[in-house]
Amino acid sequence: MTSSDKNLNPRARRDHGGGLDDAIQAYGGSRQDWLDLSTGINPQPYPVSDLSAEDWTALPDHGAFQRLTDAARQFWSVPDNTAILPAPGASALIARIPALAPQGRVQITTPTYNEHAAAFSAQGWSIQPDGPTDARVIVHPNNPDGRYWTEADANAPLTIIDESFCDVSPEASLIHLADRPGVIVLKSFGKFWGLAGLRLGFAVGDPKLIARLNDLTGPWAVSGPALRIGARAFQDTGWAAATRRYLQQGADRLDTLVTGQGASLVGGTPLFRLYSVEDAAEWQDRLASAHIWSRIFPYSTTYLRLGLPPADGWARLEAAL
Repeated sequence: MTSSDKNLNPRARRDHGGGLDDAIQAYGGSRQDWLDLSTGINPQPYPVSDLSAEDWTALPDHGAFQRLTDAARQFWSVPDNTAILPAPGASALIARIPALAPQGRVQITTPTYNEHAAAFSAQGWSIQPDGPTDARVIVHPNNPDGRYWTEADANAPLTIIDESFCDVSPEASLIHLADRPGVIVLKSFGKFWGLAGLRLGFAVGDPKLIARLNDLTGPWAVSGPALRIGARAFQDTGWAAATRRYLQQGADRLDTLVTGQGASLVGGTPLFRLYSVEDAAEWQDRLASAHIWSRIFPYSTTYLRLGLPPADGWARLEAAL
């Protein structure tokens, strides 16, 4: 029996990783029994400690926002003449960005993260596979195949560069383009730092655009705990360097394990790997029977995406394969 036979269908709502509740309903067990490899989130998260009572009880003040944005600016080497807007996750920004320009045509090359097309479509834009267009979205590196884009690809009047997974390869970042008029670079905190539940993301770019985006998100969009944890994490460059090494070692290990079972590597990043297999639904079903959740795609019968397991999950994955 395949996952489609079991009527999971979370991707009929939106094509995302996660959806563990649906997997549990179909295959049984509790959340504690499952190994969720369907997302690209660091399984060794940044350590969280020493939060104050005020972080939870007080409305965040300007100083807390400034400390976070100052730390982010230094960590990402953000150009001086750009603005940075923290938000409750990159998805919250993606949903609002299409309102920054009149409805028109937006170029989104597929396959890629589908929230961009959903956001533009919801606000009346026409999605085009190629240009010339009024706006363009490039996911850098791309999800799910890990493709990197170039400076020449940032070529539309409104250009969104989604770098949600680029903290694994900072040398490839296009953040220097954020000082161009009409350019917005998106950053995600939850993936590289492994704290997706914190809900923290950033828009970096043209101060006029960022000011309008700020008006759309409203005041106090980011929680006190997120402000403090984010500022502390950005300053911990030693942790970031060690994490990049750890993630690359994990990606190499995962490639060896999965390709050894007949899959071929398509691409990915150190946070997730994309493989081609004979029957992706069958692979997902076999792993799910061992309470390991993976990612397949509605546009491909062969693509299987896996995130890295935690340290105690490797043996389970190897046994399931």
